[in-house]
This record gives sequence, structure tokens and C-alpha cells, in this order.
Amino acid sequence: MSNRNSQANKQAARERMREERARQAKKDKIRKQLLVAVSIVGVLAIAGGVGVAVTQLGKENNPDKEWKTAAKKKPFAKPANSSGAKGTTVVIGKKDAKNTLEVFEDLRCPVCATFEQNTGEMVTKDMKAGKYKLQFTMGAFLDEADQIRGAGSKNALSALGAALNVSPDAFLEYKTALYSLKNHPDEREDEFAKDAKLLEVAQEVKELKGNKAFEKAVEKGTYDRWALAMKDRFKATEDVTGTPAFKLNGTVMVVEGAQEGTPITTPEQFTAAYDKALNAKK
Repeated sequence: MSNRNSQANKQAARERMREERARQAKKDKIRKQLLVAVSIVGVLAIAGGVGVAVTQLGKENNPDKEWKTAAKKKPFAKPANSSGAKGTTVVIGKKDAKNTLEVFEDLRCPVCATFEQNTGEMVTKDMKAGKYKLQFTMGAFLDEADQIRGAGSKNALSALGAALNVSPDAFLEYKTALYSLKNHPDEREDEFAKDAKLLEVAQEVKELKGNKAFEKAVEKGTYDRWALAMKDRFKATEDVTGTPAFKLNGTVMVVEGAQEGTPITTPEQFTAAYDKALNAKK
């Protein structure tokens, strides 16, 4: 009896597996059909055979271009607490600190968020102690990535410029809040393109909470063109190809013994890379 029951149970299990495979195959088929449909629409659009609907689709699929076009029509403004012709030199820390730590990040970057959540507090603490000055160069390459696209990196950078205009501390605290586990979105979800999201996060920063001037600057895009200038500065830095990246007194910091391009994310990795770069100049 038990053998027959066992056989029946096995048969039932095989049947359930067969049904599940059939359901999954059906889902895969639908997914493939959708991908083919999207590809066909793209081909037709190139050929000029699709009308207004595809024109609208093209606009929706290129928020990066739309944001840049709109930003270039606005007056240029550089935030307080910055320097250089376009205000893209952002240095925070004690003026007599002998070392300069350059930080390269993209506000949509998930690995940057991991670094900030794991190591950001230590870096800020050492900066305040005078171990080094921090110099920030922010990019927006994720907005331009073909399979991601968006405007969140640039829009968040513009808001970060508005925070810098309030104070260096507001800049640092707002950046930390944007990268926090609670607030940082999946890079495929362009949440930072929404001003409402940026203003919501700003409520966690003492100097920005209820700050009408800051809110107006975010909503008007006062520092949009500054954000474009900053991202261009990032792109012009030839020895930095990804984020997060760090240079100590001009020397690129690397993870010892790791594959080239491995990002620094932990305090241990950061400390070892910092010490190596510091000793390289001695």
C-alpha cells in the first residue's frame, strides 16, 4: 500500500513539475514576443514608418537628452562653497590638511551607495579630524547608459548643488541621505529624476528641512547647468573609469591583489588602498 502511495505521490509531483514548466515556458514565450515587438517598433521608427506614437515613445526613452536640452536653456549658476570658473571644484575639510582625497561618484550608482553605507561615515570622520581634505567630482554616466537611461544622476546632482549652496555640511549630509539604504533606489528605477523624491529625502537633513530657498532651487533647476558642467569634469578625468573611485594626492587608490577595476566598498579595503597610495608618494 505504501509503495502504491509513494508511486502516486511521485506521479503527482512529476505532474506538478510538468505544469510548472509549461507555465514558465508560456511566460518565456510572451516575454520573447514582447522583446520582438519592441525591436520591430525600433526598426519601424528608424524607417520612419511609425507616426506620432513612436515619436512619443522615443521621447519617453530618452529622458537624458530631454533633461540636458532643458538644462541648457536655463541661466548658469554655481553654488556657494565651490570654486573654479564653473564652480566644479568642491573641496570640504580643514584648509591646513596636508592630503587631498578626491572622491568620484554617480548618485545613481549602487556600488557608490554600498561604499557610502559601509565606509562613508569613517571617511567623513577622518576628514573632520584633519587627516585629509575631500574633493568631490560627481558623474552622471548611468543616465547615458543605453540599457538604463534616465535623468536621476543629473537631477540629484543639481539638488546636491542646491545643498552645497546652503553649506558644506548640508552637502555632506544630503549626499549621505541620498545614498542611504532607505532612500537609494535600484539604478534601473529613475526615482531621483523626480523632484518630489529629492525633496522628500532632504527632509532628513536639518539645514534643508523646510528650507524654502533650497526647495525653490530644486524645483526650478537652478543648478542644472552646474550639474552638466560637473559631469563633464568627471568625464574629462581620464584615469577614472568607474565609480566609486578615489585619488589620494593625485594617485589612484586600488584594492591590493584584486582584479583591476574592483571597487573599494569596505573600510578595510579603503584603509589598505589609502595607505598604499600615501606611501607611494614618500
